[in-house]
Amino acid sequence: MTIEIDEHSGFCHGVTTAIRKAESELAEGGTLYCLGDIVHNGSEVERLRRLGLRTIDHADLQDLQGARVLLRAHGEPPETYECARRNGITLLDATCPVVLGLQRRIRALAESKPEAQIVIYGKRGHAEVVGLVGQTAGRAIVIQSVDEASTLDFTRDIHLFSQTTMTLDGFHAVVSYITAHMQTPARFHSSDTICRQVANRLPNVSRFAARHDVILFVCGEKSSNGRVLYEACLAVNPHTHMTPAPEALRRDWFDGAQSVGICGATSTPKWLMENVRQAVAALT
Repeated sequence: MTIEIDEHSGFCHGVTTAIRKAESELAEGGTLYCLGDIVHNGSEVERLRRLGLRTIDHADLQDLQGARVLLRAHGEPPETYECARRNGITLLDATCPVVLGLQRRIRALAESKPEAQIVIYGKRGHAEVVGLVGQTAGRAIVIQSVDEASTLDFTRDIHLFSQTTMTLDGFHAVVSYITAHMQTPARFHSSDTICRQVANRLPNVSRFAARHDVILFVCGEKSSNGRVLYEACLAVNPHTHMTPAPEALRRDWFDGAQSVGICGATSTPKWLMENVRQAVAALT
């Protein structure tokens, strides 16, 4: 039986940069904190914990004084930077450049056009979206679907942005709906701010899944990107199984299979997919 790891799977550039920054700082010694899980993968978080990385939340940040804190790739609202300044905290900012650029655009718009509706297509409560809404002092409207777009005021100008990891199809559906419902003289402006490094993985992973008898999608439960990619695999290959680690594999998944494909999310480390490959080889 052949076992192939998808070469396009694994950390995106933003996650890779954040983890390398954490590893570099940890190598210098001392305590390093990370605001939230550095990546939505429990195995990678545990690996870095063993190296000394301590995960904290925003409540913990309020109580820290003079510490080193890593900001992960998702980005943070302005309040986080202000809290760090007050508490003498040294921030190691690993915000993804794509997210950082989007934050700046939204903030500039919010300051220059206070009357406009700023709408973010994204997942309510997601760390990146919280950071984006923060650029508008909390007045941006978050919508997660076309149905939620119906609540907008189409008599006022609308400026639409997207969380960087949403699907292109979903974004285009929202754009079409808003365009069809705008009422003159109000104007609609849409900005496709979806990261292509992430978006392009959908067609890639679908082609990969179609090539194999069995697909193992290696992913942590917290990864929203992973859920989207897993569903894409399942749509073309019903023998797709999500697994967080090698220990979760089941021998009966491989009955009659001649080929197994292993892939993962932008939050899935390559070393974990390799461990899964070795576990499959041992099972079969």
